[in-house]
Amino acid sequence: MMKIPKGGIMKYGRWRIYGVLGLLLITAGGARAQEKIRLAYSSTDTLNQLWTIPLDTGIYKKNGLDVDMVYIGSTTVGISAIVAQDIAIGNAAGSGVANANVRGAETVSVGCLINVLAYELVVLDSIKSAEDLKGKAIGISRFGSVSDVAARELLKGLGLRPMEDVKILQVGGAAERAAGFSRGVIAGFPSPPGNVHLIPGGLPHRILADMSELKKPYPLPFICAVTTKGYLAKNRPIVKRVMMSLIEGAHYFRTNKEGAQRIVAKYQRNANKAYLDSSYASTLKILERVPYTTREGMKIQLDEALKQAPGSKVTVDSLIDDSVVRELEKEGFIDKVYGKGN
Repeated sequence: MMKIPKGGIMKYGRWRIYGVLGLLLITAGGARAQEKIRLAYSSTDTLNQLWTIPLDTGIYKKNGLDVDMVYIGSTTVGISAIVAQDIAIGNAAGSGVANANVRGAETVSVGCLINVLAYELVVLDSIKSAEDLKGKAIGISRFGSVSDVAARELLKGLGLRPMEDVKILQVGGAAERAAGFSRGVIAGFPSPPGNVHLIPGGLPHRILADMSELKKPYPLPFICAVTTKGYLAKNRPIVKRVMMSLIEGAHYFRTNKEGAQRIVAKYQRNANKAYLDSSYASTLKILERVPYTTREGMKIQLDEALKQAPGSKVTVDSLIDDSVVRELEKEGFIDKVYGKGN
């Protein structure tokens, strides 16, 4: 039994109280460090789960973020939510950032985990050639979205004129497009890697065009952290923690296939093994280690957006703020996550 010196009971009691108070202060400090923030991802496909992986693995929480994750099934709608400040930071492609800015918004891409457009054009099995697709319709989520960009590029690659030779219809997200396809509402749809395995009922189909087969991948800021310039200026430390979390989540995806696929399956509920394996392999090939936003890809989207607003003075540099990623790279954070040389 511990001996307490005479007259030392009060001292001993005080030290116990101080210890308890100290513990309470530490706990309270930890609670205060959790910044509440609302983030958004834009699809249930594997690519977009690069946003939810840090949530399900506790990475956001580890980095002091109490995240409310929201699903918004389109870049165009997501951008509107960011501009309205309903979402602090969300996934949006370069097309959405450029279109918003030429109309007066101040959205900015802080970093991108995927910088290429890797889509396939899935069509009914009866469509054997580009000529067979003429006069028919393909489905996208919304005009101005990534699926819209993909649809137009895939059609142009086949020598077809979007909206003239082939109609483009707004149908909804990847699951809605697959459902519309199976019901014959549309003759085809642009599909992220592996999504052909989600077509219900095993409807016969073929891939008429594949962007991954292009000699040079189509550059596009695709899976990107987008916010407003105002939010970044006022909340830079929070934006930095989000980027840290996305980088760590991307590393988890690379190094933990089973865990990553389990999370993908949670959000893409009709996922099967063929989808999980195919989409994982495709995503792995194009996942950025250092998530800078492609300037080449952003320029393509800005040039398209300026056709609708020729008087706009928006430049590529005003659409991208690389400073947070540059800071993390300079501090050695990315090397610490991946290991130097990896």
